[in-house]
Amino acid sequence: MAFKDLILGLTSYPEPTPSPAIQSAVSFASVLGCHLAAVACEIHHEVPGSFLSNALIDIPAMAAREAEKSRQNVATLLTAFETVAGKAGLSHERIFEKCFVHEVSDVFVEYGRMRDLMILPAAPSYDQWHAESVIFGTGKPTLILPERVLAETFELNTVMIAWDFSRTAARAIADAIDLLEKAKDVRIVTVQNEKEFDTKRSSEEVAKNLSRHGISVTLENIDAAGRSIGEVLKASAASCDADLLVMGAYGHSRFREFILGGATKSLLSDPPLPIMFSH
Repeated sequence: MAFKDLILGLTSYPEPTPSPAIQSAVSFASVLGCHLAAVACEIHHEVPGSFLSNALIDIPAMAAREAEKSRQNVATLLTAFETVAGKAGLSHERIFEKCFVHEVSDVFVEYGRMRDLMILPAAPSYDQWHAESVIFGTGKPTLILPERVLAETFELNTVMIAWDFSRTAARAIADAIDLLEKAKDVRIVTVQNEKEFDTKRSSEEVAKNLSRHGISVTLENIDAAGRSIGEVLKASAASCDADLLVMGAYGHSRFREFILGGATKSLLSDPPLPIMFSH
């Protein structure tokens, strides 16, 4: 798919999104020539109406202080975004929302459904639910940024694809066609001897399909050798100095919620490079 309209999710509570993520998102959008919106939510807390608890601890006052903290963080984040995007000459907009803390993921999902791609920074465990909700809830691809800042002149020199013949991997390639066409080097990596593949086809068929889009690829089969898929992909990305990893996001449905698969969880919690997940 062609990426024209991207959105960056910024969190304001309990800690604000690290400022390098803003620079990274702008760098990524700039290389694609996209419009980039940034959405940030001012957080409010539901205050229980217990007379006894309010008498012992001034809960409304505590909630007001936390809301003010969130409000200040939102202002700082959106101002920083305006400055960085403006300096880069990028088409951009700011989106301000107010919601309860448990509604942030829903806000991100709703906006993500109306854009081509949502960008989120790698987050600590208390924020990872936002990323999981977006990946499984928007129906659109999600770009997870590493903690390190991307170069101001970010380039798609090498894009690596994690390929295992699955539906989600196929979806990821279809979503990433625009990026693959812009890359100088595309590598399709298949991790062997870690799980069984439900197919008799070869990776060459994928390469043949991409060649018809004018994309020349290198195929690489890597023996897991007792390592997890996440470990193998991290090592492979480092060895070829990949700028971006494209992969399907795996989850298991339970009570209509998704529990992350092992490789997805490993890479989502500590991405060594930008990763585009599709589900």
